[in-house]
Amino acid sequence: MTTTELAWFKSSYSGSSGDDCVEVAVTEQAIHVRDSKDLARPPFAVGREGWASFVRFVDNA
Repeated sequence: MTTTELAWFKSSYSGSSGDDCVEVAVTEQAIHVRDSKDLARPPFAVGREGWASFVRFVDNA
């Protein structure tokens, strides 16, 4: 599966104004992350455990 075939959605942690958005796509193996305003830059992927740690960190910030 290529990153263009993934089902991208706006992260709930992105602002509501729509100008700075992080988009994520979930697969069995990883969470893919990209900047919605810079689609020329390739997205990156993190493992599910790494993503869970990141979300816990953001929730506690």
